[in-house]
Amino acid sequence: MTVIRRRTILGGAISAPFATLAAPAVNAQGGKPHAGTTINAACFQTTYFTYLKDYFPQFEEKTGIKVNFNMQAFPVYNQRTDLELSTKGTALDVCNATFIYTGRWIGAGWLTNLDTFTKDRKYTPADWEPEDFAGGPQSAMKNAKGETFGFSWEGGAMITSAARYDLIEKAGLGMPKTFDELIKVCDAVHNKENVAAFTADKLHHWNWIPYLMGMGGAVFKAPPENLTPTLDTPQAAKSADWYANLLMKYGPDGLLSYSDDQAMRSQMSGRANIRTQAITWMVPLAKHAESTVQKTVRYGLMPAGPDGNFPGSNSHGLAIPAGSKKKEAAWEFIKWALSKETLNMVVKDHGYPSVCRLSVIRSPEFKKVLTLNGQDVASLYLEVLELGGKTGYMKYRTVPVYPQVGDKINKAIERIATKQQDAAAAMKQAQSESLSDLKKAGIKVDQG
Repeated sequence: MTVIRRRTILGGAISAPFATLAAPAVNAQGGKPHAGTTINAACFQTTYFTYLKDYFPQFEEKTGIKVNFNMQAFPVYNQRTDLELSTKGTALDVCNATFIYTGRWIGAGWLTNLDTFTKDRKYTPADWEPEDFAGGPQSAMKNAKGETFGFSWEGGAMITSAARYDLIEKAGLGMPKTFDELIKVCDAVHNKENVAAFTADKLHHWNWIPYLMGMGGAVFKAPPENLTPTLDTPQAAKSADWYANLLMKYGPDGLLSYSDDQAMRSQMSGRANIRTQAITWMVPLAKHAESTVQKTVRYGLMPAGPDGNFPGSNSHGLAIPAGSKKKEAAWEFIKWALSKETLNMVVKDHGYPSVCRLSVIRSPEFKKVLTLNGQDVASLYLEVLELGGKTGYMKYRTVPVYPQVGDKINKAIERIATKQQDAAAAMKQAQSESLSDLKKAGIKVDQG
């Protein structure tokens, strides 16, 4: 595996990926048993930890622990962390348990069982309440026995945002509730006032799947039991062609290379209108100081397809690598970062929308900060979490093999969008390559 070298670092530069900083000798002063310790933590680039780093001095004052926090682009972080965890390396003390990798990392024994800490009053007071975390987001952080290997900091609930809803109103239309209505709205507003009708990022293995399911398709036959891919079906080809057309016909120039942040900024700047994505990337449209669309943005549920509504619903958590030599100090950080007090502080100060503690979600403050441009977005968030939990349709994404299949999906959508292949051929190739990867990994798949 090739390790990408470029990275963005918070908390100071380090000379090599996940280089371990030598921890000073522990100096337990003032009831701080870990005083003088430095821990290394890493995650992909995200607003929550951008906000949280501002409070790191409070954590260091409270515990004496210094945090060297490293954030990278989503694929870079996952590639490096997968390699680091697989070798049981000691460079990381806290890591993000990425939704699409939780099955692999937990199943392989690469993460620490956190029940060891939560069930011991020496480490965790009763009022920390691990059961306060919503069951849906937490389900991805547990193994088949129900043991916990991470705690969720984000419940990613996919909704729709229209940065320039005023253009939609001028066309005599409303927020699209179906796939057909989405195309109708895009046709009506595309390039009005030089605003592209739609925008997205390049993680098609997340963005496209609700459209695939809404048209009757699926990634696997019956996850997690039957992991035979189903990417070469007529439904998959039809949906992939429809989605690629949505991107290329209605998106801004350069859309296929957009990161999460670039897609968000295309809306904030008023260059693009509609996006279907996790709520975390939608709040800045109404809240960010640089947003030019604070007075025109509106929100709605993910549009439904002929076969139903399947908004993406995921979660990411904080975990402790099995190889960490500073597990107790690492738990102190997780315990602080995901405490009720810290989460309420981030919600109050920054309007962070994707918390997973029920007590915070149900608080008046949460509803207040998620009233965006006069609209109750908190209710949309809860509705998506409930949708995701009813039928378990998100199971496809937590199986250990999904990253390999997801990579094939990304490439197939790109080939269709750039007209290198038609949809049927591209999806047939994705199916063949996925089957090959799964068979090499020893995964049992259906024959024929």
